Amino acid sequence: MESRDVILRPVITEDSTSKMDDKVYTFDVDLRATKTQVKKAVEDVFDVKVVRVNVMNVRGKKKRQGRYEGFTAKRRKAIVTLSEDSKEIKLFGDDDEK
Repeated sequence: MESRDVILRPVITEDSTSKMDDKVYTFDVDLRATKTQVKKAVEDVFDVKVVRVNVMNVRGKKKRQGRYEGFTAKRRKAIVTLSEDSKEIKLFGDDDEK
């Protein structure tokens, strides 16, 4: 699996955004990805130094639409901690132009 196939998207929530100041980032990753693959992918794509990776499986939630019910897709979430001397990951573009 290539590095760009491992990381699917960043998770942008209020909690994950507040942790970005401490160099802790949250990503949705491929369901088959291991901790070492996630670490290598983040270091390759963003050119940073990763200290720790925590990975968790998130079950799909039960949803209903009228009388029909089903589940949302399951996903795998990785919480990545960067080293203190590492640069920050820019997830948002700078809006200097106004």
